Amino acid sequence: MKRKRVILAYSGGLDTSVCIRWLMEAGWRVTAFCADVGQEADFGPVKERALRCGAEKVIVQDLKVPFVRDYILPALKAGAVYEGKYLLATALSRPLIAKALAEAARKEGAAAVAHGCTGKGNDQVRIEVSLKILARGLKILAPVREWELKSRQEEISYAIKRRLPIESKKKSRFSIDQNLWGVSIESGPLEDPWVEPPQEAYRWTTDPSKAPVKGQLLQIDFKKGVPVKLNGTPLPLPALIQKLNRWGAQHGVGRTDLIEDRLVGIKSREVYEAPAATILHAAHRELEQLTLDRETLIFKEGVSQRYARMIYDGLWFTPLRKALDAFVKKSQERVSGTVRVKLYRGSCIPVGRRSPYSRYQAALATYGGKDRFDQRSATGFIALWGLPYVKQP
Repeated sequence: MKRKRVILAYSGGLDTSVCIRWLMEAGWRVTAFCADVGQEADFGPVKERALRCGAEKVIVQDLKVPFVRDYILPALKAGAVYEGKYLLATALSRPLIAKALAEAARKEGAAAVAHGCTGKGNDQVRIEVSLKILARGLKILAPVREWELKSRQEEISYAIKRRLPIESKKKSRFSIDQNLWGVSIESGPLEDPWVEPPQEAYRWTTDPSKAPVKGQLLQIDFKKGVPVKLNGTPLPLPALIQKLNRWGAQHGVGRTDLIEDRLVGIKSREVYEAPAATILHAAHRELEQLTLDRETLIFKEGVSQRYARMIYDGLWFTPLRKALDAFVKKSQERVSGTVRVKLYRGSCIPVGRRSPYSRYQAALATYGGKDRFDQRSATGFIALWGLPYVKQP
């Protein structure tokens, strides 16, 4: 019987390397698919490892531009932050990877796609729901949920027995996922929520206590909610993000420590690093405060929270997310201008903002001699505002 082809989302680590051989032994021809979303990996050794594990073909696809344009930017404009802290770096990459997997499966004539996600994480949901929406009828395989291997040591024994080229260097105590928008860190000592994250857990950022004593001022220009200039210099958004990641990391900006509600129903402790995301979200919010009216700002807070949950919950390719995008796009029409932020020992502080669409009027806000606000009108306003709550005679 002719063996069918499966496209495996391949990272090069132990789990997905074992997945290749396990799928082969289950009767599949394996094509390994590597998505470059800015994780700064050397894909040469990754590709070689996949082939030595038994993959017939390896596809490496550069997805950084669509990642920034079609996923990061909409989330930034929406103000999407999960549970007040998580800027969704890993979560945003998963629907893009699922889309690329589906396209690769069609191109390669594959009957199935596979991933190396565990049965207790969020990523399995994000990838599989996206695939079910985009590629109905395509079989989805999740070896880690199905195989008999119960621990990392059993996976290593499996690999050694089959002479698979697993990495021999010492395993980190932490589970790391990294892309252009940030780093997700879990496991090891972080599983105790009382333990302070050790410095070795962090991959990008300087310890804030050891960051430069002198802060750094940055100026970011936005056009309709899109960052377009950094310190007066026009930059493509991927390059702008990379620069902000470097500068923010130098000043210890972008660390968060979160007790997080996973979609599958458990709480987990996650540590994140997202310097550029932290800076851009802070600057973008500041410009919205200057340019949007009060009712739009209040309504958008709810939209931001719902948008973040949809990203986190794997519901990117849904009608509601597209409908929310329509609102966000309208809300950003006048979110243009310049914001100055100061990076200082782990903090990102907005210190200046200006816009041709500013709703701030100095003549109304001032307490100086140029005040044009008619204070006498407040008497009637207060009477009407409090009327529903005042006991009538």
